[in-house]
Amino acid sequence: MEDQRHNGISFAKRMYAPRCVGLAVGFVSVLPALHDLQAWPWLWLPLLLNGFVWPHVAYQLARRSARPFQAEHRNLLCDSFLIAGWAAAIGFNPLPSIVIVSMAAMNTIAAGGLRLFLQGSVASLLGAASVYLLASPTLVLQTTPLQIYACLPMIFIYPLAVGMVCYRLAVKLTEHKLALSKLSRTDSLTGLLNHGSWMALMQTQFVKCKALSHPTTIALIDIDHFKTINDTYGHLVGDDMLRQLSADMIKTLHTIGIVGRIGGDEFCVIFPGIPPDQAGQRLRLLLVTIHAYRHARIPGLAMSLSIGVATFDAQLQDAAAWLDKADKALYSAKRNGRNRINYAP
Repeated sequence: MEDQRHNGISFAKRMYAPRCVGLAVGFVSVLPALHDLQAWPWLWLPLLLNGFVWPHVAYQLARRSARPFQAEHRNLLCDSFLIAGWAAAIGFNPLPSIVIVSMAAMNTIAAGGLRLFLQGSVASLLGAASVYLLASPTLVLQTTPLQIYACLPMIFIYPLAVGMVCYRLAVKLTEHKLALSKLSRTDSLTGLLNHGSWMALMQTQFVKCKALSHPTTIALIDIDHFKTINDTYGHLVGDDMLRQLSADMIKTLHTIGIVGRIGGDEFCVIFPGIPPDQAGQRLRLLLVTIHAYRHARIPGLAMSLSIGVATFDAQLQDAAAWLDKADKALYSAKRNGRNRINYAP
């Protein structure tokens, strides 16, 4: 509920500036037409209030509401009602009436789609009918040059205001889309490629190697005795070690390798176009770097790694067989004492 309210207030904020601009220039559009009727002096004050006070009142109503979205939709319907009322008050003078009613229609369809547009259309009909029945204004079927010039700010300025709001919204949506895309591809704890993304990348590399015979190497990396560390010191310490290993892998391997986390304490690296001896040099540097790590709160806690390495082989049937070679090399490293690199034959 709190998130919905926050989003509703953000929506009201986005509508606030266009409403201020639109009603201010709408005031300018209606003013000459109303003046030329030389009647109803009591309408000047409502016109001022609608043009320069109502936008602030509408925003406060939405901001203070328990349901800001619904409150802002009601504000938009009030806009449609009042604006169509002014169109009736000036005798449906063609150009000013079309300009201000179009502004209201633009707001409703931009803010709520076809449904709100239809509701706004009904509100507009009610507003126009109410003023026409109460005041019976004289129909004005011609627009004077002064009235035409008075409508120009609305025609030019208001679409710019709406366009700027739409642009900012589009930028935000793009940023959110990129963030969601990144979240879907990365591991939340370490920021590395997640299981699915890394596996898809390895499949792509396998196809490239089949076609071009690149000497590509993959490596699987486990933290030695990680379950014991978790059981002894707790998962927070284990998470610290996972993040530390991730940071050191990025620092040591990122220039020649693509790093991911398969799951748990198992990490993976693709070295595109890199033979096993060159990949092994970087992996040995990683072993040294990790061996020097000490946890800030547990200085006696050290970390070591077991690593299995497999280079691409043209005899491999698929990417899964390639990964299986690296996996067998990894478990051979564990059986032979851990804290070492083992190469698949």
